[in-house]
Amino acid sequence: DEEEDYMSDLFIKQDVRPGLPMVRRVKEAIQKEEKQKEANEKNRQKSIKEEEKERRDLVLKSALGNENKGFALLQKMGYKSGQALGKSGEGIVEPIPLNIKTGLSGLGHEELKKRKAEEKLENYRQKLHMKKQANEQAADQFRVRFKTKQEERKMEGDLRKSQRACQQLDMQKDIDVPKETWFWIESEEEDKKDEEEKEDECTSSDLSVSEKLHILTAYLREKHFYCIWCGTTYEDSEDLSSNCPGDSAADHD
Repeated sequence: DEEEDYMSDLFIKQDVRPGLPMVRRVKEAIQKEEKQKEANEKNRQKSIKEEEKERRDLVLKSALGNENKGFALLQKMGYKSGQALGKSGEGIVEPIPLNIKTGLSGLGHEELKKRKAEEKLENYRQKLHMKKQANEQAADQFRVRFKTKQEERKMEGDLRKSQRACQQLDMQKDIDVPKETWFWIESEEEDKKDEEEKEDECTSSDLSVSEKLHILTAYLREKHFYCIWCGTTYEDSEDLSSNCPGDSAADHD
């Protein structure tokens, strides 16, 4: 071998960047592997199914010729290639497509799968509908409960208002003891009631807020000619009945 001339232009023009030989070897290995895969693919023997598919696709893509007996009969009856079937040309132009069954499932299996999928979808829709109805029902119940609580709080406020008015009007008429213990607002420093008053309390506790309010407002109208809804004391029962709309908040609305 001839000795290398390290001062020649050929040696100087060589790329001597670090790592470049390694990159070149990797690229060559990848290219070699790809060529080997291509060669293996060409040399691979096709399966029977693949060969059948290729032959079938080739036949389906090619047009029928005169050697086909059916096509020859159509030509004798006046049919031309590309023409629609039928006396007035209203039929099909292309042949009915061929659907190849490749799966192992029996006849009707696809219809069964489709029906089951539709049933599953319908069940899912029904569940969504029932869930929506349940949510709407829960929302309605919440609104009813909320409205009921608001009405109860309003009645309690009206009852307290009536109790204060009753106590004030009774005292103006020198009435020292209320007709019913709950007609007046009890003070926190009030002494314990005697046994008779406790029995009255047990009886009054059986009444609801609405019933107490109705009884007390009726007492205020009959005894003092006073309407808590109007906030007015009338001269007599005739003046009350002629000028006051009614004996409840609904009548005054």
